[in-house]
Amino acid sequence: MPESLPLFPLQTVLLPGANLPLHIFEPRYRQLTVDLVTGSVPDKRFGVLAVKAPALTEVDKVDQLQAIGCTAVLRHATRLPDGRYDIVTTGERRFRLLDLDATSAPYLLGTVEWVPDAQIPSAALDRVPALAESARRAYRRYCEAAWERGDWTEPGPETTLENLAHLLAADCLLPIEDRQHLLTEIRPLHRLRMVHRFLTREAGIISALHAVPAPASAFAAPMNLN
Repeated sequence: MPESLPLFPLQTVLLPGANLPLHIFEPRYRQLTVDLVTGSVPDKRFGVLAVKAPALTEVDKVDQLQAIGCTAVLRHATRLPDGRYDIVTTGERRFRLLDLDATSAPYLLGTVEWVPDAQIPSAALDRVPALAESARRAYRRYCEAAWERGDWTEPGPETTLENLAHLLAADCLLPIEDRQHLLTEIRPLHRLRMVHRFLTREAGIISALHAVPAPASAFAAPMNLN
């Protein structure tokens, strides 16, 4: 059944399982933070959706946003002396935006439906270990080309198949279009192939240009529209 969810448009794509720190300064999103902290918003959960470029006007229409987003769960909030907030959230669950309400609350509200993964065909289960290891190798190649050794940590062996591709991509400097494709893809094995392709391509570009991006920790604070 469709549900209502507070929305936070951003110029980034949040992936399930990934951490997203945000600096909150605009009054309407300060109010959203207060509502999250006090429990006025159930489960301390709101939706993050990528804004379609160019983001030159106020977001008030569905077609200004990507169709698929990800819920963010508030993990920590620090109120600053001037009323701004620094918060840390974690991506949780994908949703599809059905409708947008820009008038009922200080911040945007969306009518959404949840987007679960498709079931893996039983005939493909024997390919899972090889695909997972291939994606992990691509991640290691990317990180070894892009970061210093202490700046990255591979997802642990306990990571579920459903979360693996998202977590491998989480701290890599992929174009927003690639991240949106990964978020939208509901077939876990296709998602592993996709992240393998993206990370292999980016590692090759980094190696060819001898250009190292900023550390992953610096990438953790994306630009936002709030």
